[in-house]
Amino acid sequence: MKANKFEEVSNRHSLPIMAWEFHCEYLKELKAGLTDLKKMKKISEQFAWNDVNLDIKDRIQDEVVLVTDLDLKIIFASNKIKRMTGYKEEEVLGKTPRMFQGPTSCKTVIEEMREAIKLQIPFEKTIQNYRKDGRIYKCIINASPVFNLKGKITHFIAFEKEVA
Repeated sequence: MKANKFEEVSNRHSLPIMAWEFHCEYLKELKAGLTDLKKMKKISEQFAWNDVNLDIKDRIQDEVVLVTDLDLKIIFASNKIKRMTGYKEEEVLGKTPRMFQGPTSCKTVIEEMREAIKLQIPFEKTIQNYRKDGRIYKCIINASPVFNLKGKITHFIAFEKEVA
């Protein structure tokens, strides 16, 4: 009886609707990642980034990527920002990453990040941030200055991943 059931299932020429939903969701994520990659490439070329050590291509599919100008205004946020924070890219552009901090964000960590930015050195910190709806989440921020091919700093980039 089990063999017949297996043959019946394996000979199907259609998939359940749920499988298509997962497939479509995967394709949407893939397309969004490629769109993000194109935007990053455009920024990189526009400012002649020396991006050899940034690993953007590998990290953009799995992590939130934020790029700020030297005044720390966000000029790019990857599509994954919505899932982690509840904000769309359009809602964060022109603002600073401080918008994600709140009363329980660790002041010491914030000061350490500020100091690293001032010294133009990379850092990795874990911080408690706030979603658009006010819920708290914890994320690891791996950030570094971005230099152009002439060695001049042009931006800061942060790769962020939510942790439990």
